[in-house]
Amino acid sequence: MRAYYERRAAEYDDWWLGTGLLANRHRPGWHEEAAALTRTLEALPRARTLDVACGTGFLTQHLPGEITGLDQSASMLELARAKVPDGRFLQADALELAFADNAFERLFTSFFYGHLEEDDRVTFLSEASRVAGELIVVDSALHAEVEPVEWQERVLNDGSRWQVYKRFFEPDRLAEELGGRVLFAGRWFVAVQA
Repeated sequence: MRAYYERRAAEYDDWWLGTGLLANRHRPGWHEEAAALTRTLEALPRARTLDVACGTGFLTQHLPGEITGLDQSASMLELARAKVPDGRFLQADALELAFADNAFERLFTSFFYGHLEEDDRVTFLSEASRVAGELIVVDSALHAEVEPVEWQERVLNDGSRWQVYKRFFEPDRLAEELGGRVLFAGRWFVAVQA
């Protein structure tokens, strides 16, 4: 996964914007729903926030408050720094958070939790609850075109092919899994606050 996301950094936002290899992908309502999701995030109270697996900062830039972004990919972090110049960004592992207990008010993560297999989910949730009092998980909603759990083949612009583990979530089930409440539920995205 580390090598995949490092190579994908320059084209990652194509997924959000529907550009590049994804320009012809049929996703009705995608842009409107992405805008609604960002408005939901912008409406959150300001908080000292750790964004785990922040990627290019596409959603990070919409989080209110003092932001620390963490990602394993130097290339992703370079793009995130450009989007959130007042943020602090660190290259580090997302499953062993090198922060003191309660160092943050909120831990935010987007499109990371759905890539974690069972043991890593347990580790991540333990670390998240240790470093922050609030957790917000944004991920992919379960819909008719996908299975709840898939190994996906992803092709990058350079033609390389990668196998990626991916879970898709029903809002209420993710809320139950995290012990929280649904913050956003759409066809493409789900957000839960715990």
